Amino acid sequence: MVRKAPRLVAAAALALVLSAYGCTDQGPDEDVPARTVVIGIAEPRHLIPSDTVDVSGKQVLAALFQPLVTVDGRGALVPAAAQSVKADRTARVWTVQLKPGLTFSNGEQVTADSYLDAWNYGAYGPNHQSATSYYDRIEGYADLQARDPEGLPEAKTLRGLKKVGDTAFTVTLSAPFAGFGTLLNDAAFYPLPKAAFSAPGVIAGDFENAVVGNGPFRLKGRWERGSRILMEKTPGFAGTAAKVDGLLWRMYEDVGDAYADLVDGDIDIQARIPVELVGKAATDLGPRLRKSPNSTYTFLGLPASQPGFAEPEVRRALSLAINRQELIDRAFRGTETAATAFMSPVVPGYRAGSCADYCRYDPARAREMYRAAGGPAEITISSSRDSGPPSWIDDLCRQLTASLGVKCTGAVAGDLAEVLAKVEKRQAVGLVRLSWTMDYPLPESYLSPLYATNGSANLSGYSNPAFDNLVAAGAKAPTLSRAVKQWQEAEDLLAQDMPVIPLRFGQNVFGHSERVGNVSIDSAQRIDVLGVELTG
Repeated sequence: MVRKAPRLVAAAALALVLSAYGCTDQGPDEDVPARTVVIGIAEPRHLIPSDTVDVSGKQVLAALFQPLVTVDGRGALVPAAAQSVKADRTARVWTVQLKPGLTFSNGEQVTADSYLDAWNYGAYGPNHQSATSYYDRIEGYADLQARDPEGLPEAKTLRGLKKVGDTAFTVTLSAPFAGFGTLLNDAAFYPLPKAAFSAPGVIAGDFENAVVGNGPFRLKGRWERGSRILMEKTPGFAGTAAKVDGLLWRMYEDVGDAYADLVDGDIDIQARIPVELVGKAATDLGPRLRKSPNSTYTFLGLPASQPGFAEPEVRRALSLAINRQELIDRAFRGTETAATAFMSPVVPGYRAGSCADYCRYDPARAREMYRAAGGPAEITISSSRDSGPPSWIDDLCRQLTASLGVKCTGAVAGDLAEVLAKVEKRQAVGLVRLSWTMDYPLPESYLSPLYATNGSANLSGYSNPAFDNLVAAGAKAPTLSRAVKQWQEAEDLLAQDMPVIPLRFGQNVFGHSERVGNVSIDSAQRIDVLGVELTG
């Protein structure tokens, strides 16, 4: 979670009264295309692709842009804007060939420069783009980062990017990585038209409010911040055509307000229904209340360096003391699934039960193991104030008390940034509720950040050289199948060391009106805007 923006929606009251197609203070939206689907989301933080890491922003961009590739459930690349994406035998040099004749929604041709210019802008340190680390595998990335607070980087463009034709380019990585192709589905790797730049390497000041993409929809007007984003189908789009004529993204600060509008028929899709409304939604929506897996992985971080938690046996005992399914049924109304592995089921290489020896509920064994290892008599479980009511932590504490005979209390240790700062400084906050979502659909996206010695989100302080070597070997493997095998061996070590305690895997919980059908949300929490159709 260190390098990512928090995936949390603020719960503040929204003083907007909205009709089906617009704010009542503006009157009916006469500019809305016929057969438009209305979607309720949170306000995007940004809409420049290299600066967009929040769920709402990525949903909007997925309608405006076509990625180079998509990734199927087995991890195989499916060409989209790319005609082909191929690696050499070392998996270090990748060649991208674009489909011919592609255009942006403003009529500009999509060329190799459209990608090189966008990626160089995103990787250049002084531009401070939120997704800049997504380019860090490309050769020369380090040269684009500032050397000191006053100094400029040594270079302005990535050495590893090379144009080999109007519609082809190569990407040379600083080290082999068989999974690089899967990254190309992310928003950070979208192209930008020439119209995006006021000068080489400088984004035009107003471009973000009127983004031009290469996707199935285009903006109709501008991003009306705090209100809406209206789109119409892109004329002549060369990819799969949408089944509806337009999209209206309506922005909410309070998901409860969005839900009320969904029930009233004022919006057609709500991408996130909070757990406290699930019971009501089951009655209100019936079969229109839907679920699908996403990549969220929630776990308890353990301060391994603090007295009482350094012994693996203590951590194993804590895991055995937890009845995950009971917590999910009580506090989450069945909207999540019990975690028995250190990575999400949505990634290729996932193995159900890879930590089953210590992720099952066995209170008798837990108490015996905990006492023998000298576990602490008192435990604190911390959460952030912006992660919602910690009622489930009270339930968890009751389980740990019953299973281990310990005194357990829940605590709110500040907002998310404050909690992370305390954990990074190894301050005594006890066990900490943390969560992670993948950057790309590979095991490495969980293993390296969370558990490698120098991982960007390794907040537990876990360090195992054998684990580090296996993760690195997987990253350098010449084929994805060999990489996955190495990563699975690394996960086997985690199952013995238990650096964290897996708790839950997330699901998308969403709803739609009777007006639309074929609504689905993928593991990256993006609505399939090409599949949505009107029922009447």
